[in-house]
Amino acid sequence: MLANISERCNTIEESYEFMLAYAAQGLPSEEGSKSGAQIREFLNRVVKAISGLTESSAITIQQNGFEPKERYDAFLAVVERDARDSLAAIELVLAQPSISSQLIDNLNSSIHLRALLTDLFLLSDILSRKDRASVDSVRK
Repeated sequence: MLANISERCNTIEESYEFMLAYAAQGLPSEEGSKSGAQIREFLNRVVKAISGLTESSAITIQQNGFEPKERYDAFLAVVERDARDSLAAIELVLAQPSISSQLIDNLNSSIHLRALLTDLFLLSDILSRKDRASVDSVRK
C-alpha cells in the first residue's frame, strides 16, 4: 500500500512539473501544440491520483500500525481538505473549452494545489522513513 501512495504522489508531482512547463509557454489555448494536446491528459491523471488518496493513506496507516493514530488521523483530515479543494480547482479547469497557459499558471499558483503538494511531500517522507525503519529492523 505504501507503493500506491508513492505512485499517487509521483503522478501528482510529475503532472505539476508538466503544468509549470505548460504555463511557461504562453499558449493562448491548448490547440496546435504537443504539450497542449497533453495538458488534459496530465490534469486527468492528477484527478485520478487525488481521488481516493486519503482513503488509501488511511488504510496504509492502519495496516502498518503507525502511531500515534490520532496524529495521523488529524493530518489526514488536512490532506482530505486540501485534496478536495485541489480537485475542485482542477475539475473547473478541465470544464473549460480551452486551456491556456495563463489558466494553468493560475491553477499552479492556487494555494490549494500547493498545500496538497506540501502535504504529500510530508506524508510521503514520513511513511517512507517508517517503511525503511521497519525493513531495517527485519534485516537485523
